[in-house]
Amino acid sequence: MNSEQQDSDERRSRKPGTVEIRAARLSDAEAVAFIANLPGYRAGTLRLPFQSIEETRQWMEKTLPGSINLVAVLDGQVVGNAGLRRHSGRQIHTGHLGMGVHDDFTGRGIGSALLTALIDAADNWLAIKRLELTVYVDNGRAIRLYEKFGFETEGRLKAFAFRNGEYVDAFTMARVRM
Repeated sequence: MNSEQQDSDERRSRKPGTVEIRAARLSDAEAVAFIANLPGYRAGTLRLPFQSIEETRQWMEKTLPGSINLVAVLDGQVVGNAGLRRHSGRQIHTGHLGMGVHDDFTGRGIGSALLTALIDAADNWLAIKRLELTVYVDNGRAIRLYEKFGFETEGRLKAFAFRNGEYVDAFTMARVRM
């Protein structure tokens, strides 16, 4: 076997790279806007279709103190993002999170990696006792992920959002550290 064939075989047999979780940068705005406009990603969020790069950049610039915005990068490509927003005042012990993964990269552990990073920051750096989120009732994959990380359903929000021509319900879920 010549060296070209060997190199080709090695490239084909190589496992995909590991996911890097890092702080989001303004330079990620174009990639985040791209994945936010994918139909599967958007269906799980409150985002409207046709989100512009400028809208995404403005959203990314509005980070509040105590908030964390992350991206998941695989082989140089942004394939997911997640955020944690700490509440204030008498709810300073609580935080709300949201996340999403590129349509073509679901089921590869990217959501787990993002959630692990957010929970670590909440537990070990921000002393957040209660993490909250909302998830559409038809998003079974996300619900199972959240349950795997200790989130429990606390209620059902009827007609929570208008999506794809109809009103859809959402669950409110929380993870409370004792």
